[in-house]
Amino acid sequence: MEVILREDVEKLGARGQMVKVTPGYARNFLLPKKLAVIATDSNRKIVEQERQAALRRDAKEQSDAGELAKIMSGLTVTFVQKAGENDQLFGSVTAKDIADALEAQKYTVDRRKILLDDPIKTLGEHKVTIRLHRDVNTEVNVHVKKEDAAAKPATKEDAAAKPAAKEDAAAKPAAKEE
Repeated sequence: MEVILREDVEKLGARGQMVKVTPGYARNFLLPKKLAVIATDSNRKIVEQERQAALRRDAKEQSDAGELAKIMSGLTVTFVQKAGENDQLFGSVTAKDIADALEAQKYTVDRRKILLDDPIKTLGEHKVTIRLHRDVNTEVNVHVKKEDAAAKPATKEDAAAKPAAKEDAAAKPAAKEE
């Protein structure tokens, strides 16, 4: 059975390509998921129009991604993490952490587009590649710093003071009720 692919199908073909498949594969998988249409003259014309529209849309996305890559090329993201004696992190910096940090700087990047083989587990400067489009990549500097030991006790004291303030506030309404 000949079908025209409406989407790229791995190990079969690309969008707009006419391929020959078994009738069961077409009937049970490709057609219900709208990945392909039966190869008729009218369907060929429709798929050709869709392919032209997809090419225009892809060209626009690629140009937008190129502009974003120019803006993001010198970007640095800094993380402060707890680390041990030999600069090993307690935990790691993952693609999700980098995506959240970029989001805080007003750059929306999907975490799956951040090409990070393994999570970052050491202190220092790291270059991370971000795939903005199929043909457009950019690099972002990720700087991982060690958390200051002096700041740590101060935060614990602040945390200890806050519950005491809550207890005082809770005691005041109880006194008013009497």
